[in-house]
Amino acid sequence: MARLVLGTLAAAAALAGCGSRPTEPAPPLAAARPGTLAQCAELARGALPPRTTLKRAEPIAAASVVPPTGGGAVTVPDHCLVQGELNARTSPVDGQRYAIRFELRLPVAWNGRFFHQVNGGLDGQVVPALGQIGGGAPTHTALQQGFAVVSSDAGHNGEQNPRFGLDPQARLDYGYDAVAQLTPVAKQLIALAYGRGPDRSYIGGCSNGGRHAMVAAARLPGEYDGILAGNPGFQLPRAAVAQLWGAQQYAKIATSRTPAGQPDLQTAFTPQELTLVADRIRARCDALDGLADGIVGDVQACQKQFDFSRDVPACTGERNGRCLTPAQQDTLTRVFAGARDSRGQALYSAFPVDPGLAGQDWRDWKFASPGTRDAAAVAFIFSTPPLADRAQGLPFALGFDMDRDAPRIAATDGPYRTSALDFMRPPAGDLSALRHRGARMIVYHGTGDGVFSASDTARWWSELDAAQRGGAAGFVRYYPVPAMNHCRGGPATDQFDLLSPLVAWVEQGQAPVAVTARARGAGTPVPNPEVPPGWSPQRSRPLCPFPQVARYRGGDIERAESFACTSP
Repeated sequence: MARLVLGTLAAAAALAGCGSRPTEPAPPLAAARPGTLAQCAELARGALPPRTTLKRAEPIAAASVVPPTGGGAVTVPDHCLVQGELNARTSPVDGQRYAIRFELRLPVAWNGRFFHQVNGGLDGQVVPALGQIGGGAPTHTALQQGFAVVSSDAGHNGEQNPRFGLDPQARLDYGYDAVAQLTPVAKQLIALAYGRGPDRSYIGGCSNGGRHAMVAAARLPGEYDGILAGNPGFQLPRAAVAQLWGAQQYAKIATSRTPAGQPDLQTAFTPQELTLVADRIRARCDALDGLADGIVGDVQACQKQFDFSRDVPACTGERNGRCLTPAQQDTLTRVFAGARDSRGQALYSAFPVDPGLAGQDWRDWKFASPGTRDAAAVAFIFSTPPLADRAQGLPFALGFDMDRDAPRIAATDGPYRTSALDFMRPPAGDLSALRHRGARMIVYHGTGDGVFSASDTARWWSELDAAQRGGAAGFVRYYPVPAMNHCRGGPATDQFDLLSPLVAWVEQGQAPVAVTARARGAGTPVPNPEVPPGWSPQRSRPLCPFPQVARYRGGDIERAESFACTSP
């Protein structure tokens, strides 16, 4: 089986040459023109794209709705709701019925744009196509702004999760092919509804949705003008393996067992112990950005400054929440350094040291997820051949051999002619095709993410910049979000809008610099309980394009205007 190697752009960077001038981005694309819905119910009775069936096409009146994925209530405009499926088939491998189910919402007052809402997790359900954007509790949706929005289940339904991985085509659909198949169908339906296709097309999502967006940028460079990728799991198979490796480390220091007789990973670190670690990270690193304000803004500098063994008090007696045992210190040191096999070969990236590790979301990913979603994904979807015959759950995670089993994510076998690394990751390349046609891309990532490493995203951008001769910022910008957990939450300013800056960049040539992010403290419409009580409930900070850092320049410390994005 193939040996694991980190996917990089190093070869492209070498070809770029030393001392070469940065590549120039293409000029902005023409702005989208507004339009009006011409037909709705008639869509189901007219000519449709091949192998496409519409189950529903009906007008929906403006109303206030609460998105099922979180956030406050939003008002959706008058629109046409279209639901259907394409490419239905019966699998010759597992005998199950598969199809790409989708939902398309077409506003009566259209802004001329298309937004492909790519969803997270293992997909498997058609999340309402509202076009939620940004971090925690977005203040508006793409549909509200007049975009035509599509959403899908990525080619399998929830009842098949994660067993859809037994079907080779369902694997490919989940990885990239559902987006590739649905994109032209959605555009054709938009053209039928409005009398013309979209002038500008955007795609965005967070987590696995961020991965979908990054994959589309590489595989479909001619289809999307703007790409918005949040907390992208672009190396999801590696990250899932790293989750199993982490579970094995936590199991060694767990102090009790579950009713099923398995190590209780939750007892490896109490919430109080992780709060202690977060406090010690702030004590060492908070002021590195020019102000001790509870936010570690200079994440890169903190990696060089902080040491778990030196900076966190060591226990000399029983665990009491005010110290860590040497075994706990060593475990955190190894986990943050990144998963490795017995030969010391990296299985995934290191993680940034960040006070977001005290967040409940971080804890859930580290101690609960490995025995549920990660074990299932690795067993059925990412391993070739699937490891469906093994005991599942936490026993699978703890029994997974990093030397023998981890290489299965790079393997092919029989009907599984494409490895998980190949169908899940963006193909290697420097995104020049995207740059040449004037498309733009924004990536954001919470530095307190417990499952996908923001350090890996920073590495990805740095290698892209090298391949683009120092010119990546001309068409791709990466925004770290200090202390934000996986897509939202943590002691962070996690409410922001990056779609509007992306549209302005694509269609007006206004390259984004600082983007304002706000906290959601007590009394705000959708509070984040992890906003520290000492902060203003509406504290704001600038998100800065990597590698710049938000530094205090004077004034009210609760306002973004008091900070400037500067080079490290």
